[in-house]
Order: sequence, then C-alpha cells, then structure tokens
Amino acid sequence: MHRLLAVMLMLFCIGPALAQEIAEPKTNTKFAVKDGDTTLLGVGLRTKTMLKVKVYAIGLYVADAELSGPLKGKAGTLELYRELVNGDFKKKVVMKFVRDVSTNQIRDAFRESLKNAGPRTEEWMADFNDIRSGQEIVIAWVPGTGLETKVAGADKPVINDKAFASSVFGIWLGDKPVQDDLKKDLVARSTDLLK
Repeated sequence: MHRLLAVMLMLFCIGPALAQEIAEPKTNTKFAVKDGDTTLLGVGLRTKTMLKVKVYAIGLYVADAELSGPLKGKAGTLELYRELVNGDFKKKVVMKFVRDVSTNQIRDAFRESLKNAGPRTEEWMADFNDIRSGQEIVIAWVPGTGLETKVAGADKPVINDKAFASSVFGIWLGDKPVQDDLKKDLVARSTDLLK
C-alpha cells in the first residue's frame, strides 16, 4: 500500500513538471519554460536549403524582469524585436542540434550572418567546432559580464562587447533575420507573456 501511494505521489509530482516544457513541433525538441530567472519567449526550427533540411531547434529566453517591465505591451511590434536585439538585459538562445554539423558549416553560417559585425566576429567564431546531433550551443548576454557562449557543454571566453552581442542576437531577431518564420516563432509566446 505504501508503494502504491509513493508511486501515485511521484506521478502527481511529475505531471506538473512535464507541463513545464514546450516542444518545437517539427522535431519534438523540448525546452524548459523557465530557466533560472528567465522565461521562454518562443521556440523555432532553423532549416537550410530549399529542401528545408532541419539543422537545430532554438529557444529564446528573456529575463523575467523585462517581461513584466520594459517589454510589457510590446508583443507583435517592431519595438519588441529592437529591444530583444539591442536591450541591455539578460537574454539567451539555446540551439539544440538535430543533425551533425561540421566546424566549417557552423563558422560559415555565422560568418555570413555577421559579415558587418566587426573584428570580434573571427575571435568568437574560433570557439565553434563540430556539433553532433543532440548537442547544444547556448549564447547569452549577461549585463555587466558580456556575451557568454557554451558549445557542447564547454564554456568559451566571454566577449564584453554590447554592439557585437546585438549583432549576434540580430541573426535571428534583426531586420534581416536568417529565417523570417523563425524570427516570428521565437516570440510566439509574447502575446500571452507581455499583456
């Protein structure tokens, strides 16, 4: 009887925990709704070529204080995207790869997106190497610290350059994003979160 109660209690506790994730629908890649003091604003899928080859699922996290403060009421506006690219608040993207990608493929993709981002581009891209399906790249802006990058679990040198960080977030959220539907997907929850 005690075991039955223990199992029921465990299932009761697991149920809400499972609801605390959102899956990118085309790959079923899961992202936690909360990560520390940040909240998931949306998830999307990066595809490549006309064949729409799936490369990575991506989630955008934003500081909770921003959701209830400066970003409030800006859902669906160009101002929201400008704030997400240029704002000096905690934010990050989590890229979960669904295929193997070579060092050259990663660096070439970033180089193409960051062609006018200045001298920090090559320094930052040197941090990237081969990524296997199931591995992650996490890129975060932390005010007072800088641009933090983690590649397949390994922390890379911080780059404390706000203009460069804005260029990096502009890859997905800028005026000329790497993929238009991905830009929209990354703020899909803003309608509910920024009321």
